[in-house]
Parts: sequence; structure tokens; C-alpha cells
Amino acid sequence: MKQTPTPHIGAQYGEIAETVIMAGDPLRAKMMAEKYLDNPVQFNNVRGMLGFTGTHNGKPVSVMGHGMGIPSIGIYTYELYNFYGVKTIIRVGSAGSIHKDLNVGDLVIAMGACTNSNYAAQYELPGTYAPIADFDLCRRAAEAAEKFGYNYKVGNVFSSDTFYTENAHNDKWMNMGVLAVEMEAPALYMNAARSGNKALVICTVSDNILTGEATTAEQRQNSFTHMMDVAFSLL
Repeated sequence: MKQTPTPHIGAQYGEIAETVIMAGDPLRAKMMAEKYLDNPVQFNNVRGMLGFTGTHNGKPVSVMGHGMGIPSIGIYTYELYNFYGVKTIIRVGSAGSIHKDLNVGDLVIAMGACTNSNYAAQYELPGTYAPIADFDLCRRAAEAAEKFGYNYKVGNVFSSDTFYTENAHNDKWMNMGVLAVEMEAPALYMNAARSGNKALVICTVSDNILTGEATTAEQRQNSFTHMMDVAFSLL
């Protein structure tokens, strides 16, 4: 069976760059294409999950949506790594802060990802797997945030399978030094590890769970550009 196009990505092999910067919201991917890419060409609209390839400072790069949650990003990043020859995926997304010193607009660079997901069960590992980012990407992202003068922290995030939950237990994760809550990092990190490739998650704090400070959907879509500046600087 021909591997590309896949059931979820309509591109032919070679239409997607080796580095892909992804966002949960496909409209955020469209915004990145318009803001950061020269001569972007759309390669995907299957299920409305927009993807574009262009260049940034002369280097080929693709941007694409990945949807919400571990199952969704798990499908898209698996296909990118295993069927399209992608080597590096950087997710830029939003997260809820559970750290007293992380406010709306600050960046979280996810060095590791705790989770309540069962995604790792497929590998039948004889223990608990710790999904982590590529160290070089993580180090360079921190250096870039410093250079730009953006407020940021590097550390663990908690990636939840549920947005609306009966018992969040955020205080328990906070007590273990976890910085923020998001919903995708472990699947990306595990897919990267299993395929021998690289991955990093950079999030903007969209709300502070401790204080109730929050942003609108429009703000999340259009104004969280600091994390994108950092991501594109890693090319």
C-alpha cells in the first residue's frame, strides 16, 4: 500500500519539510504560515487540519495543526515521522500555569511530560516511561528565550487526557514541581523517541489555574507569538 497520502494528511512525500512546527489550532498554523513563511504552499486540508510548507530565512519548514489531545497529536506526528521523513517537530501551544511565578503570556519549555494517559502501554515496557524533549532543542530554546528577553521556565508539564475533569489534583502536581497543564506533549515525545527523531514543546501560559487569570480564544489564536519566535529561531 502506498504510504502517502495518509488517511489524515493529503500531501505527497516530499511536500513536507524535515522540520515541522505544529499547533493544536489549525488557524494558528495558518497564522504562522502567513507571518513567518516565505512563499507558503498549502499541503493539507484533510479534516480542516491545515498544513503549509515554505521557507524561513531561506530554510525549508512546514507548519501544521495537530488538533486537541494525545490521540490526535499521536496520529499526526506518527505519520509525519514515519511516512513523510520528518526529523524534527516543535509544538507551540497553550498551557495552564500551576506555578506561582508563571503568568499569562510567559513561556513554558517542556523538558519532560507527566501524564495520566495510557499512550505508553502500546510499547509494553517493563516499567514507567518518562517522555522527554530533545536536549539540544530544549537548551537552544532556553537560550533563544533569554536572547529575546521573554519570561520563561524550563521543566515538567502535566499532560492530561481530560479537559473537564472530576478531580484535577493540580495541587499534587504542583507539589512535585510541575509547571503547567497541557494535553499533547507525551505522545509527541514518545513518537519522536520510537522513530529516532527530535521533538520539543513550547507553550504560552493562557491561564493561571491558581489565580483564575485567563485569555480569550482570539488572543490564544493570534497573539501568542513569543513561543513562535523561539520555535522559528531553532531552524
